[in-house]
Amino acid sequence: MSEESEKRTPEEIAAEIKKTKAETSNTEALARKTIAEAEQAELDLKIKVLEYDKAIEDHKKDKARDKENFVYRFSGEVSSSTVSGCMKQLTEWSRIEPGCDMEIIFASPGGSIIDGFELFDYIQHLRNKDHHITTGTLGYAASMAGILLQAGDTRWVGQQAWVMIHRAAFGAWGKTYEIEDEVKFVKRMEERILDIFTSRSKLTRNKIKRNWERKDWWISSDEAQELGLVDEIRAVMPEHSSNKKKRK
Repeated sequence: MSEESEKRTPEEIAAEIKKTKAETSNTEALARKTIAEAEQAELDLKIKVLEYDKAIEDHKKDKARDKENFVYRFSGEVSSSTVSGCMKQLTEWSRIEPGCDMEIIFASPGGSIIDGFELFDYIQHLRNKDHHITTGTLGYAASMAGILLQAGDTRWVGQQAWVMIHRAAFGAWGKTYEIEDEVKFVKRMEERILDIFTSRSKLTRNKIKRNWERKDWWISSDEAQELGLVDEIRAVMPEHSSNKKKRK
């Protein structure tokens, strides 16, 4: 032992030992704190990565939505409320992005002729404003919905979908002259309908009248394309071929 150590009292030595232990304890505590902070930083980073990945995924989902791609699915009957909802959305898209392409997909049994003609004319208005409007159907486009299918620049039908055409129908009651006036109005409506179908297809007025007289005329997707009621068939089932690779 050195001369200096020999001169230190037991109390001083004990204090030195205590001090060393305290410093060691502090060092260990600082190390534990540093490790904990590192672990917390790593955890925070993982959380931020997860949040970023979720934000990217949510963004992709948002961009994939029909609304973001200007696709409107018209389901249910043609009525004042469904037509109003469709026109409201089309108007919003037209104002947000003038001249954008839009698509309306019908799955409808038809309904009100007057309301349907309102939407038909509005689609023509949008087409005149340089919007390319695509109309299509999945399931079926019957009655007024079949007429609305003709409103687009491009028209398509699903492979398993149907188009149905029939005569205009209104509920008429009252006095004889009132019913006669109603019948005249219905016939004028039918002439408008015939104008639309003959102008957008290969059908003649006589052929339509022969097929819709006293019945519903159901037209398959293949027939609709042959008759010129649509421009294309979508979702065609793939042809099976022996040349195709077999799944393992």
